[in-house]
Order: sequence, then structure tokens, then C-alpha cells
Amino acid sequence: MRKLVFATNNDHKLKEITQLMPMYFELLSLKDIGCSEDIPETGPTLEVNAAQKSFYIWEKYRMNCFADDTGLEIEALANEPGVYSARYAGEEKSASANMDMVLEKMAGITNRRARFRCVISLILEGMEIQFEGVVLGEILPQRAGEAGFGYDPIFRPEGYSKSFAQMSEIEKNSVSHRGRAAEKLIEYLTKLH
Repeated sequence: MRKLVFATNNDHKLKEITQLMPMYFELLSLKDIGCSEDIPETGPTLEVNAAQKSFYIWEKYRMNCFADDTGLEIEALANEPGVYSARYAGEEKSASANMDMVLEKMAGITNRRARFRCVISLILEGMEIQFEGVVLGEILPQRAGEAGFGYDPIFRPEGYSKSFAQMSEIEKNSVSHRGRAAEKLIEYLTKLH
């Protein structure tokens, strides 16, 4: 079984990806490898941030790994919050405060189009390859649903009548940005197997 580190402290993300990973990969978390430091995310784009995180693990632990960076891009807000999605309302990274800020800024705006974008940076033996997943949708006028995390209660994917937070994990994974990027990652890893 090949070991692969997912460079995240987000248990929700870890659970989502673990469910999709082929059986012949053992997915390790940062806790599993004894990494407790805050990995820098100072890049201007999702691509740079994802690479920054995966290279940090590779250079420090010399373990094959991947990291993701995800952003909600809202058309009417010039693609905000984008790369700042996790800390849109401040450094404490409160999902609730972030959603409040989006809903406040979107009050009275009729163009509700938005997309979630996820970039995964995979490093195998020091070589990097990136995978992208995108889901189009819209920002709801208020929260709907209790499941999921982050902006899930205010994002409705295209072609659906419910928010990410109203979907089962399986349903969300089948259409989500992270699910789509992970699918490309897994397809790539499967070919190597």
C-alpha cells in the first residue's frame, strides 16, 4: 500500500477525499506525520497556494503528498472572495462570519452567479502536477441546510434545487469542485498503480 499525505488540517476535506481514494493508497493526515505547524498560504492564486503547501511537506518530510486550495468566486464581486475565501471576514477563519459578509455584500444584487474552484497540487518524488475542479452555481439569498462546511449553506450548484449543505456527502462529492479535482487526481494515481 502506497502512503500519500494530504496536507490539510481540515477534517471535512480529509473525510471527503478519503471516501474517494482507491484502496491501495493509505491517506495520511498532517497529524499522522507529526506536522503541527501552520503551513504558509501566502500566494496570490489558488495554484500557488496549493503548490506552496505540497512543496512544504515534500521539502520537510520527503513524503509523496498533495494539497488543495479552494476558492469561492462570485461574479458580481469581481471574483471575491477567491484566494481569501477561508479568511474573508478575518484571520479567525469563521465560516459563519464569511457567509455573513458575502450575504451582506450581495444584498440587492440580482446577478448571483458564482463558482467554486479547487486546485490540487500533487507531488510524487519531487515532481509536481496540478488538477483543477470547477462547479458553477449561484449564491442563495440566505443560508439553507446544515450539512457540509464553509460556504456550503449559501451555494447552490447549477442544475440543483438545493444548496451543498442540503446534499448528502455522496451527492455533493459527485458534483463538487473538490470532488471533480479529486477525480482527476485519482484517475492519474490509478494509471500509475
